Amino acid sequence: MHVRNIGILAHVDAGKTTLTERILFVTGMTHKTGEVHDGDTVTDFDPQERDRGITIFAAAVSCDWAGHRLNLIDTPGHVDFSDEVERSLRVLDGAIAVFDGVAGVEPQSESVWRTADRYGVPRIAFVNKLDRPGADLDAAVASIREKLEVTPLVVQQPIGREGDFAGVIDLVDAPPPQAREARRRLEEAVAELHPEALEHLDDMSDTTLRKAIRDLSLSRSAVVVLCGSAYRDKGVEPLLDAVVDYLPAPGGDPAKDLVALVFKKRDRLTYLRVYDGTITKGDTVWDAGAGRTERIARILRVQADRHTDVDRAVAGDIVAVAGVKAARTGTTLCDRRHPVLLEAPRTAEPLVSVAVEARTSDGAQKLPAALAALADEDPSLSVRTDAETGQTLLSGLGELHLEVAVEKVRQRTGLAMTVGRPRVRFREAVTGGVTGVLYRHVKQDGGAGQFAHVVLDVTPVDGTGFSFASTVTGGRVPAEFIRAVEVGCREALADGPLGGHPVVGLRVTLTDGQTHPKDSSEMAFRAAGRFGLRAALRACTLTLLEPVAEVTVSAPSDALGAVLGDLAARRAQVTDSTVRTVTATVPLSELFGYATRLRSRTHGRGTFTSRPAGYRPAA
Repeated sequence: MHVRNIGILAHVDAGKTTLTERILFVTGMTHKTGEVHDGDTVTDFDPQERDRGITIFAAAVSCDWAGHRLNLIDTPGHVDFSDEVERSLRVLDGAIAVFDGVAGVEPQSESVWRTADRYGVPRIAFVNKLDRPGADLDAAVASIREKLEVTPLVVQQPIGREGDFAGVIDLVDAPPPQAREARRRLEEAVAELHPEALEHLDDMSDTTLRKAIRDLSLSRSAVVVLCGSAYRDKGVEPLLDAVVDYLPAPGGDPAKDLVALVFKKRDRLTYLRVYDGTITKGDTVWDAGAGRTERIARILRVQADRHTDVDRAVAGDIVAVAGVKAARTGTTLCDRRHPVLLEAPRTAEPLVSVAVEARTSDGAQKLPAALAALADEDPSLSVRTDAETGQTLLSGLGELHLEVAVEKVRQRTGLAMTVGRPRVRFREAVTGGVTGVLYRHVKQDGGAGQFAHVVLDVTPVDGTGFSFASTVTGGRVPAEFIRAVEVGCREALADGPLGGHPVVGLRVTLTDGQTHPKDSSEMAFRAAGRFGLRAALRACTLTLLEPVAEVTVSAPSDALGAVLGDLAARRAQVTDSTVRTVTATVPLSELFGYATRLRSRTHGRGTFTSRPAGYRPAA
């Protein structure tokens, strides 16, 4: 059977989960459709998802359509769970990007679109909710063109508007006379990008048009746009046809050596994508990064929270396996005789921390293991102990992310916990550098000694990056010791002199050094790099940076003054304002509890969206 591995992406509330429910229904996988507001959808099966009415965890389901097996992953739309989207896109071949027919491209829609760009994932766009007041396909398509900087190919024409929306007309397969003008616009748009279609512009057949559209979709030269209303079951079947027609099949050869990537861990199951080869139940596979073996006890076909045992998985499959104990997200599993390392999905840097403490001594012994298991499942969470206070700090991507994480620990362990107020994670940026900082690392306490001299320059750079270079000549410091100095310097960046925050925005240059014929080693130069850079940073000028977010607030015009006043009090920098919306850059620390405050200021009529916008100097 042919396969499509597809993600469903969008901003929160654009209708991803509702669309997934309708797809499962029309393909015969379910006998009734669940609703998000009723808490009975297939993919939002976690108790927290049903309580909150949003998707938190990416969930995989499968269905059959037109002789193809469609493996679908319904991804979260809230910015705090963007790492779930990242990990999913790393292993998918294509995606459906869902857009609200009223709002068009929203902030998180744009963010996940950029993530898909980074992984080279072809997409089709589905403009949803065309039955709502204010829905406008043309406006939504214009926002796709302008905000996402892509060429949209609109392959459908809606029948009716807003409350009178009744369905869609296909422009590719012999459209009726009233759609001929729209068909001609589609042909011209395709011909501009596809040489073969241009040759047939005067008499373009349906077959030529469809093939050209597929070529443009697979090469990501254009984006196919469809429309409908998932809630009212309008446009779902044509969307499935488009998935088959315009999105890629997975590559890979089941007969080749095994190559698979772990992209998710949850509830003792390990989720992986098989790129090449075949995995059979009972196989022993090789963890290429850690250099150890893992045994595949079971292979499971996933249907959200339900699983079906299968004997094997082949190239192109996305499955869960049991028995894998140590492999983490991003691990490559392969044949030991032919080791391969695949690029792991990126992990976002935690921005917000809370102190977590068990209320009983018995709970204090259980809490570290529970938090470690949580961080193992979700790499965007981190756990550390504050050196000054001794508190256990749980860090994540946002306030909601941490709330969900803490509640998950409570549900799994029953532990009673005290959770502190959220705090943002600051950075220290170099704004004034130093040159010629000499550090001598010399130890002699019996046996082999340690000897390493380094001379370092530190210069500021734009942004929040770090780079290392060496200008040492004449072999004064061997190449392996230079690499050790860089490792030591990176270790020194973990805690800066202003307040123990990570240091960013600098370039370190090793300009000179000295070795000893017996006592110099990689360990000695690593220590010299670490302690030498710490000494250099104490002589540098640094500034404290705080994380900020781009916030878009929507509110009635009569409440906009109150919104602007409140944002000003939160140290916001307004970048755009209309009659009903305000866009501003706001310190992340000022957004804790903002949803409640906004509802109060606007009498429940205001909403906002946010996305990370980097760092800026703290006021």
